[in-house]
Amino acid sequence: MPARDIYHAAVIKALTADGWTITNDPLYLAYGGRELYVDIGAEIVTIAAERGNEKIAVEIKSFLSPSPVSDLQEAVGQYEIYRSVLKELQPKRQLYLAVPK
Repeated sequence: MPARDIYHAAVIKALTADGWTITNDPLYLAYGGRELYVDIGAEIVTIAAERGNEKIAVEIKSFLSPSPVSDLQEAVGQYEIYRSVLKELQPKRQLYLAVPK
């Protein structure tokens, strides 16, 4: 199980305040004999019938190391891997990257 980012609780709070239901914390994905963990899986049931159910996954990054460029490279790399895996395993789930302001 991966360690939680320092902004994890803040992201959970923001999502729930916006009406999201946290369904997975973390979102577990098994792919190619590997285990991947996206920080949060959430879904919201929209009232408008034409939208149906909306599902997201959120990867949280704090960028606290001495090298923000290395942090960015790592974040983008993880994002792309998770995006590719989600596209195959859960194509209706949209992936987001949560970063500090």
